[in-house]
Amino acid sequence: MFLLPGFVAAAVFYSLTSHPKPSAFERIVQALIFTTFAQVIVTIFFWVRDATITFPPWNETWVLVLSVSVAMILGFTAVYASNNDLLHRPLRRLGVTRENSYPSEWYSAFSGHTDCYVVLHLKGERRLYGWPTEWPSRSDEGHFLIEEGEWLHDTQRTPANEVTSILVPASEVEMVEFLIQAISTNPKE
Repeated sequence: MFLLPGFVAAAVFYSLTSHPKPSAFERIVQALIFTTFAQVIVTIFFWVRDATITFPPWNETWVLVLSVSVAMILGFTAVYASNNDLLHRPLRRLGVTRENSYPSEWYSAFSGHTDCYVVLHLKGERRLYGWPTEWPSRSDEGHFLIEEGEWLHDTQRTPANEVTSILVPASEVEMVEFLIQAISTNPKE
């Protein structure tokens, strides 16, 4: 029961991020870390409460409910910080690290280019241009969901007529180009 808040916080974190689940030992260590933070916050809460307001003492059930609630807030905070690179970004600016909060370089590249078109270079020298609405967290598994798709050839583009979106397995993609602006439909531009 003591580690329950830590396991709850870790479960929230891994269910809402693309980070791979660690080994059992690493999960226990993370649960201990999250539990420590949750217990410190709960202890401070009771210290402040007892110093300012006189309430009847809470029983163990209420302490556990408060600990799990704090753990969920900690988990959501860790998710937000990880998904937005809040910890590593300032450390990179200070020259402390070159790492980021994302689970891979692949994920980092796509999270930094959420507002541009892409060209997927597929096996067999095929190229697909379009707007990525979804992409995999890892380069070796998952799918791309491309809207406004067009097949690119040496001198022409072929729109995927009457197709709203195209689902492409990541295993078929050899390279991804991120485009600053859309490719013009006018061949003279």
